[in-house]
Amino acid sequence: MALMERILVIHLMFFALSRVVVNSAATTGGGLINPLKLEMFVDELPDMPKIKGYYAANGVVKPKKLEIGMFEKKWKFHRDLPPTPVFAFGTSSLTASVPGPTIEALHGIDTYVTWQNHLPPNHILPIDPTIPTAMPSNKKGVPTVVHLHGGIDEPESDGYAKSWFTAGFEEKGPTWTNETYHYHNMQQPGNTWYHDHTMGLTRVNLLAGLIGAYILRHPDVEAPLRLPSGDVFDRPLFVFDRNFLTNGSIYMNSTGNNPSIHPQWQPEYFGDVIVVNGKAWPRMTVRRRKYRFRIINASNARFFRFFFTNGLRFIHVGSDSAYLGKPVVTNDTVLAPAEIADVVIDFSESTSDVAILANDAPYPYPAGNPVNDANGKVMKFIILKNRETDPWRVPEKLIEYPSADLSAASTTRYIAMYEYTSNTGKPTHLLINAKTLEDPVTETPK
Repeated sequence: MALMERILVIHLMFFALSRVVVNSAATTGGGLINPLKLEMFVDELPDMPKIKGYYAANGVVKPKKLEIGMFEKKWKFHRDLPPTPVFAFGTSSLTASVPGPTIEALHGIDTYVTWQNHLPPNHILPIDPTIPTAMPSNKKGVPTVVHLHGGIDEPESDGYAKSWFTAGFEEKGPTWTNETYHYHNMQQPGNTWYHDHTMGLTRVNLLAGLIGAYILRHPDVEAPLRLPSGDVFDRPLFVFDRNFLTNGSIYMNSTGNNPSIHPQWQPEYFGDVIVVNGKAWPRMTVRRRKYRFRIINASNARFFRFFFTNGLRFIHVGSDSAYLGKPVVTNDTVLAPAEIADVVIDFSESTSDVAILANDAPYPYPAGNPVNDANGKVMKFIILKNRETDPWRVPEKLIEYPSADLSAASTTRYIAMYEYTSNTGKPTHLLINAKTLEDPVTETPK
């Protein structure tokens, strides 16, 4: 497939190129809110809506067709914060959420999704047109396209950056192919996530809220492991950072690092308010037994180094879209943007009734600013006192995958990613092997 090398490599460049957002709302939305004015741990951790990508008829599991839309709505990130304008995924405007619904798929059972754009004529956040950006001919409508991050899918269903479309498919990008995406779900069980991937707008569309989890299950393989399962004990955790204005709007600096070149674009965005599943510094009451958390870092640029203040450990069972061969126990874990840590936490080992999930990763990582009182906390676990019989376990071995035979490689490719800077040392653009995204494909691995 001629585009495969380009899709895999350029995806990294594109995600980096589109990693900052701007917002002129600071002039109309009041001042920047002091995050320490928002009391921590007052909102319950939400459990995001779930949608099955399959159905059963007469005992037979069959493929399912889903319709999931993107809507503008108001979202409450904190009890004491005014509702925030967001873009959200959902089956309706009423049920749309940030993050969006968790799609649960089954290995070997096809899932079809028609991603529907119901977004308004104009973006809720400003854009910088001096970088390559999807732009409708009439300058109306918010372009979107959905990428399943970690999915192994056909190009027509990959959510390529130039396959964008506006509301009602009125305008479409140059590589747009079809309205309905086909996810074959043939890869190993694990965690992926879906998000907007529009050329030049990924940064604003994600920060506006267009993210969601996609879990691929394989009961025949996973059930014998006896890891924590079910809605109560197996939870995705979307973690990201934001700043807010006093009127509730998302705040982003409106001046670019190189304003004479890109008036608004910056390579990184950092917020002091840490959000988990759509709530700022939430709390969760847990029982003294094992829980599984699929932690997704959906931040623009912030790394997290998670640790528990009471010494609880992370038992890693998976990383990104695959299981590990055997569990790995750590006292802390570093998670980069777009990375997933699949971990088990055994709350029966806690010596206290409260555990704070904290963060001490400098930003930018690894040699930037130290964390502060706001972004150094993530969420609070309230642990019930009574111990319970726990049927879940973490086996000594998980899932072994065949190793690649490197000697079978017929070609060695050297891929160089260059970041260019201005005279002030600020980044201006990225190239791969001195080529842009628009250049013809050079690598066509079979």
